[in-house]
This record gives sequence, structure tokens and C-alpha cells, in this order.
Amino acid sequence: MSGSKSSDASVDAAALQPTDAGEAVALQLTVHTPAQARLPQSRRGRWQLWFMLLVCVAPVLASYFMYYVVRPQGRTNFGELIEPQRPMPVHERVTALDGTVSNLGDLRRQWLLVSVAGGACDDVCRNNLYLQRQLRETLGEGSDRVEWVWLVSDDAAPPQEIRPALAKATVRRMALPALQAWLQPAPGHELQEHLYLVDPMGNWMMRFPARLDVGGAEKVKPDLSRLLRASAGWDRPGRE
Repeated sequence: MSGSKSSDASVDAAALQPTDAGEAVALQLTVHTPAQARLPQSRRGRWQLWFMLLVCVAPVLASYFMYYVVRPQGRTNFGELIEPQRPMPVHERVTALDGTVSNLGDLRRQWLLVSVAGGACDDVCRNNLYLQRQLRETLGEGSDRVEWVWLVSDDAAPPQEIRPALAKATVRRMALPALQAWLQPAPGHELQEHLYLVDPMGNWMMRFPARLDVGGAEKVKPDLSRLLRASAGWDRPGRE
């Protein structure tokens, strides 16, 4: 019986060996076929990963395209473009007039037309607030994509007589050192003399001339309109 088993085992072993070169090739192909079958799935996974990364960075790429490419050579802006752009300190704490505390970064996802002044709000401050409101209203449908912001640079309370006019404004109190580290005036001017434009990703990217009057504000509007048109494909009203 043991001889019979030994003989059967020899036959089985022989059956597992390729009898010629052709069968050896077939056996090798059979061994490697499962790995080859997984290759398309692996490639598909890599393409899906790249696609997800592209979706994540698309707003950033669109912003840079708008900022550096859409602006044709020879076109002059009334506002001064800030190069490189300066990102806001998103974790800086700011306080609303009602005492609510939040982060400055919560203001992102909207175009921000910003003024800076102490709470007492002198004539320059009041003029800037008036121009901010008027500029936003003249943008028509685009006004829903622009927020006018007053960053109060001290602890003074805004005068009661101007508070009704601030109903549609975003007013936040922010420490002056943090403001000075982010926004800067033109040489020879003060921080509160300018209007500043911040893009929806929180980058300060334009500064308008100091002490604007109504005539100057009319020259600001084309800059705002061009930027809104250029970003219409990816920027939407609100912060959703």
C-alpha cells in the first residue's frame, strides 16, 4: 500500500510540473494575472485622488488666475494692487458692538470693503463709511457679494447718531497692533485714511487712495466691478 501511495504522489507531483516551455509560460501568466487585474483599480484610485485635490485647490487657482492673468497688460487700476497679497490673521479675536466675540477669519467667503478708525469716528471715518455704503449699493446684483466692514481700532464706543447708518455694515473691534501687522497705509498716510479690499479667501489685495471723495469713489467702482466679473465663476453671494 505504501508503494502505491508513493507512486500516486509521484504522479501528482509530475502532474503539477509543466511538460514543456509553453506550459511553463502559461503557468507564469496564471501566477501574475491577479496582480495585473489590480493595476487598473490602482490607477483609477490615483486619478480619483488627484481629482479630489484639484477640486480643493480650484478656488485658489481661480483667484490667482483672476489676479495675475485676467488683468490685461496696459489696464490701469485706480486702487493699488498689493503684491504679494497679505492673508488676514484668521485666528485674531474680534468683537461686535453687542459684545459677541469671534475670529476675524469668520469674515472670509465674501469680498470685504474695509475701513479702519477709532470708535469716536471723526470726519474721515464718517466719510469712508458713507462711501463704503454708497459703493456697495451701486454694484447692483453684485452688492450681495461685497460686505462693507468697519474695523474699530480702539475701545471707544461709536457715537449713537451714526449707529442707525451702520445697520447693514459689519462692525468689529480689533486690536490696533494686529491691524497694523496686516493692513498698511501708503507712505506718508495713516491707516484710517484708506479703504482696503480683501478677497473672499481673506487676502488683502488692494488699497484705494487716501481720503477719497465722491469723485474718487466713482473711480473705485470699475475696479470692484471688474473683480466681481472675473470671479463670478467661483464666488457666490453669502458664505454658504
